[in-house]
Amino acid sequence: MRPSVAFAAVKLLEDAGCTVEVPATQTCCGQPALNSGDRKDAREIAKRVIVAFEGFDAVVGPSGSCMGTLRQDYPALFADDPAWAARAESLAGRSHELLSFLVDVLKVEGVQARYDGQVTYHDSCAGLREMGVKGQPRKLLASVQGLDLVEMRGTEECCGFGGTFCVKYPEISTKMVDDKIAHIQASGAGTVLGGDLGCLLNIAGRIKRRSLPIRVLHTAEVLAGMGAQPAIGEPASPPGRPQATTPPRGAGADGAPGANGGR
Repeated sequence: MRPSVAFAAVKLLEDAGCTVEVPATQTCCGQPALNSGDRKDAREIAKRVIVAFEGFDAVVGPSGSCMGTLRQDYPALFADDPAWAARAESLAGRSHELLSFLVDVLKVEGVQARYDGQVTYHDSCAGLREMGVKGQPRKLLASVQGLDLVEMRGTEECCGFGGTFCVKYPEISTKMVDDKIAHIQASGAGTVLGGDLGCLLNIAGRIKRRSLPIRVLHTAEVLAGMGAQPAIGEPASPPGRPQATTPPRGAGADGAPGANGGR
C-alpha cells in the first residue's frame, strides 16, 4: 500500500546501527480476522508470524496497531496452548513500534532530515494506548530542520478508522474523520503526520474526497528525509516533485523488519 514507509523504517533502523532483515515468509499480523471474531484463522496467521520472526533480537514495525497485536493479542490467543503460548510471549517481548524502539531502546536523540513547513500530529489509538507512543515521535520531529510542529486540538481522539469499524458504521466513521480534519485545519498546518497507516489512509482519503490542500505522510517518511515524495492519496508522479528515495538494499515492500543488534 505504501512501500516507502517500510523503506523509511529500514533507513532509520540502519542509521541507528541495526542490521535489518525482512523475512519473506511474514504475512499480515491477523488483526482483521481477530477483530472480526475469527479466532481460528487469526491463530493460524499468528503461528506463521511467530515462526517467521523467531531468532531475531527485536521485531520492529512502523505501526502501533500491528505491533500492538503482536505484543498484546498474541499471548492471549494461545493462552490455552502452553507450547505456542511460550513462543507468543517470546515474540511479544521482542516486538516494538518503530519510533518507540528508536527512542526508548536505541536512545536515538535526533535525525538528519529536513522538512519545511508547519505539521501537526495525529496520535493513533493503538499506538498511544497499546504501545505507549506519545512523546517519541515528537522528540524526533523536533530535530528535523525547517519543521514546525503545531499541536491540534483532539490529537488523541480516534480518526474514525478502527479497522472494520469504518465498514460497519460508515456514518459515524465519516463524522469522526471530519471532526479530525476540522482540528487539522484549525491548527493551520499544511501537513498531518501519524504512525499508523490505517489512520493515515482514512484521513487522506477523506481529505482527497473533500479536495482539501493538506498533505498526509507517515512520520517515518519525514524522519528518513523522504517527505518530498507524493503524499498519501496524491498521484504517484506529479510534475516537478522529487520521487521517493531508492529503497535500501535488503528492504522489503511491506511489513515489520526484524532487527538484529544495535548501536
